[in-house]
Amino acid sequence: MSTPEFVPRIQGVQRFHSAGTRTVDRVRSSFWSHSFKVALFWAFCDMLCVLIATAAAIRIYLGNFIGDESVIETQSMLSASPWLSLFYLCWFILSLILVGRRLRLYAPIQMRNTLHDQRLTIQACFTAGLLLSGALYLGRGEAISRGVVVLTVVFTAVLLCARRLFWRAIVYRRYDRGIETRNILVVGTGRVGQALRHHIESIRHLGFTFKGFVHVPGYDSDGVEDSADVLGTIDEVLELARKHFVDEIFLTAPCERVLVKQLVQQAREASVDIRVVPDLYDGLAWNSPIEYIGQFPTLPLHRGEVAMLGMVMKRILDVVASSVTLVLTWPVLIAIAIAVRADSDGPIFYMSERIGKKGRVFRCIKFRTMVSDAEKRRTEVLHMNERDAVLFKITNDPRITRLGRFLRKYSLDELPQLLNVLRGDMSLVGPRPPIASEVKRYELNHLRRLDVVPGITGLWQVQARQDPSFDSYISLDRAYIENWSLWLDVKILVRTIGVVASGTGT
Repeated sequence: MSTPEFVPRIQGVQRFHSAGTRTVDRVRSSFWSHSFKVALFWAFCDMLCVLIATAAAIRIYLGNFIGDESVIETQSMLSASPWLSLFYLCWFILSLILVGRRLRLYAPIQMRNTLHDQRLTIQACFTAGLLLSGALYLGRGEAISRGVVVLTVVFTAVLLCARRLFWRAIVYRRYDRGIETRNILVVGTGRVGQALRHHIESIRHLGFTFKGFVHVPGYDSDGVEDSADVLGTIDEVLELARKHFVDEIFLTAPCERVLVKQLVQQAREASVDIRVVPDLYDGLAWNSPIEYIGQFPTLPLHRGEVAMLGMVMKRILDVVASSVTLVLTWPVLIAIAIAVRADSDGPIFYMSERIGKKGRVFRCIKFRTMVSDAEKRRTEVLHMNERDAVLFKITNDPRITRLGRFLRKYSLDELPQLLNVLRGDMSLVGPRPPIASEVKRYELNHLRRLDVVPGITGLWQVQARQDPSFDSYISLDRAYIENWSLWLDVKILVRTIGVVASGTGT
C-alpha cells in the first residue's frame, strides 16, 4: 500500500540574480559533489567490465589466459613491451569513462529510457574504440593484435549493455513495488503543472510518485483548491512535504523571488529537493545545470546529498548477511516452527502490517509468540501497558505462550524477518517498523524516523531497550538517521549479538 492510501488512514529569477547566484552556486557545488561520487562508482564498474572483456578477448583470440604458463609469449604477441599494452588498456578505459561522462551515462537512469541508454552505451564503447585505434596508429603499435582490440571493444559493449539492463531491471522491479520511488509535490495547478503530473505518471522509468498539487493563490484559477488532488496552499508546502514523505517539490507556477528563496532555505533544512521549469524564471537557467525529467527541462534549485555508494554497500551487507544467516540457521528455523505448532493452536507465523519507509505498508513476518486470539484480547490488557505515550509493551503479557516467552527473550521470533530484509522491505539495522495505530498518534517531527528503511535491530535496541520513554525512542532513531554510516551499522550488529546472547528481550 502506498502513502496516498496510508495518510488518510492515519492522518524570472534573473531578477534576484545577486541573491539567487549564491543559492545556485551552492546547489551546483552540492550537485557536482554528489554526481562525482555516483560517477566514480559506475566508472569503477565500467573498468571491471573492460578488464573482463579484455581477458575474454585474449582467451578467445590468442587461446591463453593471462595466468597461463605461456604468458610471456602472449604478451610478446600483444606488444614488444607489456607496459605499453597496459598503457593502451588504460587509455581505452579512460576514454570510455570520459565519453560516458560526456554522454551523461553516469547520470540517474530517470534521465533516459532503456533504448536510449543502450544506444548511448554502444556509442560510448565504439567512440572509445576509435580513440584507442587512433592511439595505436599514432604510437605505431603494430605488434598489438588488432583482433584482440576489436573483440575487447565488442565484448565491452555487450557487458556494459548487459550491466545497465540488469541494473535497470532491478530498479524497475523496486519501483513496481513502491520501493525507492521519489515522492513529489507539484506547486501550481495550471497547464504546466497538469502536464507534468500526467507526464510523470505515464513514464515508468522516471521512478516518481505524484502526491498532489499545491495551490498558489493569485496564479491558479479560483475554485481549484477544492480538487481532491490539491493538498493545500503554498504557505503549507513544507508541512505537506513532511506529512507525505515528499522527496522533491516541482515549481510550475511563477512565484515571487522572496518566496522561492524562502522555500529553498526551508527545503535545505528539511532535506527536500526543489526543481523549477526554467522557462518560468527568465535567466534562472543561465550557467546552471538543466536536467530533463522525461521531456520536461527542469533546474534543481536544491539537491540534498545522497550517500549512494553507502546505500549500495548497506544493501549488499543486508543481502549477504541475511542470506548467510538463513542458510546457517535453517535447522533452527525448522525446529522453532515445529515447536510453535506443537506448543499452541494457531499458525506458525504471525503476519502484521507495518509502516515502512515513506509510509509504505508491508507485511512483517515473525514466529507467533502469542495465543491465536491475541488481537481480540488486546483491549483486556491495555491498562497493563508499561510504556508511555505511543508505545505499547507489557513484560508479563498474559497472551504470550510459554514457548513465545523463550523466543522473545532471545529474539528468536524475529529470525523470519530476514526474509523481509531479502525482499527489501527492511534492513538489518534501522528504526523498528511501527504499526499503523502508533503512527496515527505521531506528531509531524516523529515522521522523520520513516524517512529510512526500518530494521530488525537499531540504536534503541542495543542502547535503551528497556527504557519506557517514547522521547528516548524517537531521539535515538533520529540520532541514527542523522549520523548514519556503514561502520555504525556494523557496530550496532556486533552489539546486537551481545544483547541477544544476554537474553534481555521481552
